[in-house]
Amino acid sequence: MPQTDNATLVLASSSRFRQALLDRLLVPYQCCSPDIDETPYSNETPSALVHRLALSKANAVAERFPNHCIIGSDQVALFEGDILGKPHTEERARENLTRFSGQKVTFLTGLALVDTRHQRHHVHIEPFEVFFRSLSQQEIARYVALEQPLDSSGSFRMEGLGISLFEKLEGRDPNALIGLPLIALCDMLRQAGMNPLGDA
Repeated sequence: MPQTDNATLVLASSSRFRQALLDRLLVPYQCCSPDIDETPYSNETPSALVHRLALSKANAVAERFPNHCIIGSDQVALFEGDILGKPHTEERARENLTRFSGQKVTFLTGLALVDTRHQRHHVHIEPFEVFFRSLSQQEIARYVALEQPLDSSGSFRMEGLGISLFEKLEGRDPNALIGLPLIALCDMLRQAGMNPLGDA
């Protein structure tokens, strides 16, 4: 759906991937990038982290949109007890994918909808599991060089060549891997009086 400056739905993100997902719904929206510190708190659980950051992103722009519904989302990857954020460098991306080879990685995506019209909010956490096939160092190096997944949790892009790295996927909504769980979002929008199918 084309973005429009007078839409009552706001995506608190500058991610082109989240925008591409939201474009699939027939609800006009606008984007506003939040400015928050995403550093985890000491001893913060992964679920608590994505819950807090998704809600914080939506709340960060709420003052500018007093009569709107605002979407916030955040994601982490979990592997062997470690919380993995964005790799930021090619070396770190290669290291992550080497660890993941032949293993399972769990993703948690936090989704928040803040309704400033009625001063209420709802937060949902969507789990998803990715099973990597056994990857050679050559495959890993080529993938990272081609796709440059430096700003993606887990060091791959599900919507691109990342799909070639997997043996199987398990979860309710594969859109969550790209950063926006659309099934849960559609539920939230309907509860807020917005129709994902558009106005009749």
